[in-house]
Amino acid sequence: MANEIKKTTAPSVKSAVKSAVKGDVKSADKSAVKSDAGEQKSDRGYGRTLTGVVKSAKMAKTITVEVVRTVRHAKYNKFLKKRARYYAHDERSEAGAGDKVIIVESRPLSKLKRWRLQSIQQKASV
Repeated sequence: MANEIKKTTAPSVKSAVKSAVKGDVKSADKSAVKSDAGEQKSDRGYGRTLTGVVKSAKMAKTITVEVVRTVRHAKYNKFLKKRARYYAHDERSEAGAGDKVIIVESRPLSKLKRWRLQSIQQKASV
């Protein structure tokens, strides 16, 4: 019977149990631990955060944010501006064109939206 139990136990559970028994707290904490409600515990907080300027706020609950970053050319060492546009979810439609905003990475919300509006840093002057 003991052999049957060992075969059915997943290797990750075995290692977590062994490390907990040995007193190795670090590896036991990193393993997937479920709470009483059955949800995965996560200490990650937010994913990546980016700061950019709202270029368009014409869609319903969606803004287009342009993020500018500087990159150094490998050969000529000149600094170049690279721009990327992201679609972000704005639940209350509070951001307007020209606002400086902070967006946070999230789960896919639509075909192109993978970011959420976290806060507005500076409103655009009218």
